[in-house]
Amino acid sequence: AFYSIGRSWFRYNVATGEAAVSDSLLRADSIASAPAGGGAGGGGAAGAARDSSRKASMAYEARRYDIAITAAKDKPSGTVLLRGARVVTMKGDQVIEKGDVLVRDNRIAGVGPSGSVKAPAGTKVIDVAGKTILPGYVDIHAHNWFGWGVHRDQVTQLLANLAYGVTTQRDPQTSATDILTYTDLAETGQILGPRLYSTGPGIFSADNIKSLDEARDVVRRYADHYNTKTIKQYLAGDRKVRQWVIMAAKELGLTTTTEGGSNLSMNLSLMLDGYPGLEHAMPVFPLMKDVAQLEAQSGITYTPTLIVGYGGPIGRDYYLARTNIDADQKLRHFTPHEELDSWKTLQWNRDDQYIFKGHAEQLARIVKAGGRVGLGSHGELQGLGVHWEIWMMQSGGLTPFETLRAATIHGADAIGMAKDLGSLEVGKLADLQVLDKNPLTDIHNTNSVKFVMKNGRLYDGNTLDEVWPRVKPLPTQWWWSEDPPAKK
Repeated sequence: AFYSIGRSWFRYNVATGEAAVSDSLLRADSIASAPAGGGAGGGGAAGAARDSSRKASMAYEARRYDIAITAAKDKPSGTVLLRGARVVTMKGDQVIEKGDVLVRDNRIAGVGPSGSVKAPAGTKVIDVAGKTILPGYVDIHAHNWFGWGVHRDQVTQLLANLAYGVTTQRDPQTSATDILTYTDLAETGQILGPRLYSTGPGIFSADNIKSLDEARDVVRRYADHYNTKTIKQYLAGDRKVRQWVIMAAKELGLTTTTEGGSNLSMNLSLMLDGYPGLEHAMPVFPLMKDVAQLEAQSGITYTPTLIVGYGGPIGRDYYLARTNIDADQKLRHFTPHEELDSWKTLQWNRDDQYIFKGHAEQLARIVKAGGRVGLGSHGELQGLGVHWEIWMMQSGGLTPFETLRAATIHGADAIGMAKDLGSLEVGKLADLQVLDKNPLTDIHNTNSVKFVMKNGRLYDGNTLDEVWPRVKPLPTQWWWSEDPPAKK
């Protein structure tokens, strides 16, 4: 028999395995039936008891082969200077009102007041005066809902998110392992979209973890086979089970996040037990001072996903009821018509029934206490939904800067990527966006993406045509020919 897990391929000889198990059972039966008092040799019941304290060895294990395929990562070549924009660096609270950003290949080579950044001869200069540059968004709760089992080379979800300024995504619970392939394809430049990170499939109660050793066995598939470097503990069991999972993850060098589950007492225990991430809104508000302080002192990053928040009508429907998405030409450019049609039917609610503002007020309270919150659009209306989430986060009293910080550097830090992503600093990867309008004066100006740069390649924000270093239009997408004919 043959099977695979992630990068590992296994061969299991059924006949040999059955024989080994049979022999092992016969030996166990023989030990169990031996008379008591085995003497100095430690036989009998006492010897068996001593043996039972040891970790059991496997009677037979499948032969494992790890498959390594190497491919070059995509890396552009050249130097470009973005000149004269407001630069929101996310290095502390730094905002350069008129600044330049220099990019060499796929990394940032200079940031400073306009005219202070020295560009080498041959540098391409792009005038972005009057615009705003900030890091690309880091969406740390982003479900892409791929068509599982069929790998595509034109992925609408990824295109839409990149065009709307998302340069990094972390999918916490992918249900399937397709994401592992898409991650590699994005790294090599074979598909266009944000950087992709994920937990792989979640760890659920169905994993039936009953000890720390069993938790290690479950977590090992992510460390040894999937290479996700992070996992999601998804309501895997009671508090003891949840503790075993994070203990095993720490031993194997994996970071963790968790499912909130609309359970405040569990959420608090996750903070106490050292989990670094909490997904979905805590289900009640207002949160008192002690909860805000616990969140801050625990170091957890709380990603509320207000677009699907707990406790009442969800934020997504608030915006769907007020937005004619069929008339949004940019959205239609990156989204199949049938998907836009799927959002037309929803439940109507009065404005005072929506709960996102109440949850957002708690975000402001947590941030004021020194806590961390993150951006999570949940894959609801890919691309534009990210902005709806940002606007809802800000609606409860966060400043625009605090909201954008959560959507960039704090998200990067939450997934362990702050050394390379999340801010505009020399040496970091060149992931940024250029906005026509200033989001620091009005958070709704986030949806004015003129250009987006991912890994040093600059794209038109409305079309995703590459404008530097190559001049390359986005290839024809399959859904462009499937729109219904325009009425005459």
